[in-house]
Amino acid sequence: MILLQVPTAGAPAVDSTAAAANPAQSMQLFDLIAKGGWVMIPIAILFFLALYMIIERWLFIRNNTRVDDNFIDNVKDMVLQGNIKSAESFCKNQRNSIGRIFEKAVGRIGSPIREIEGTLETVGQIELSRLEKNLGYLGIIAGIAPMLGFIGTISGIIRIFYDISLSDNISVGIIAGGLYEKMITSGSGLIVGVIAYTGYHLLNMFIEKFTLKLEINSFEFMEVLQKPTEAARVR
Repeated sequence: MILLQVPTAGAPAVDSTAAAANPAQSMQLFDLIAKGGWVMIPIAILFFLALYMIIERWLFIRNNTRVDDNFIDNVKDMVLQGNIKSAESFCKNQRNSIGRIFEKAVGRIGSPIREIEGTLETVGQIELSRLEKNLGYLGIIAGIAPMLGFIGTISGIIRIFYDISLSDNISVGIIAGGLYEKMITSGSGLIVGVIAYTGYHLLNMFIEKFTLKLEINSFEFMEVLQKPTEAARVR
């Protein structure tokens, strides 16, 4: 009977011990962030803004910078055959940045070469500005977020000394609260800054890659338009 009762009596003790250990081990992320103090509020806002801008700009840039490998060859063939309207419609149906740029340029065929070049440059700058829209805000977030973390560090240090002055005693418990605030805000600010900084430069890399394609296609297009002019000069 004693042997049978020992496990029964010990079972609640084990359960209560596990139940007591669970709260200590299962510290929620929200509780940890809350220990960072009021500075975590603007850092959290910047975090969600950075994520939104990165995703929104990436989708926009991806959809508007897709360039078909045969795009410029098709345009050149249509122009050489004299199908200007077909070339213009073909560019319009692309529904992306490079299509809008060459639609305007093809529509100016018959004008002086310099005017067509000016059209390519002007419309190209407009499209690049559309791609770069709001990217500057990511750069601002990348600079502000770590600074807010530094403000949280200063706030945590002030809290440590303030608590020490009230209790007139230095203990781990008093220092821990300020250290939580200091380290959490510093780490969070740096993480948000790194995310915004990385997103800013990656998106700019995509735009620069598209710019290079645009310059190559523009050069090939202008070369086709200049050939008849050069032939006429030789005659």
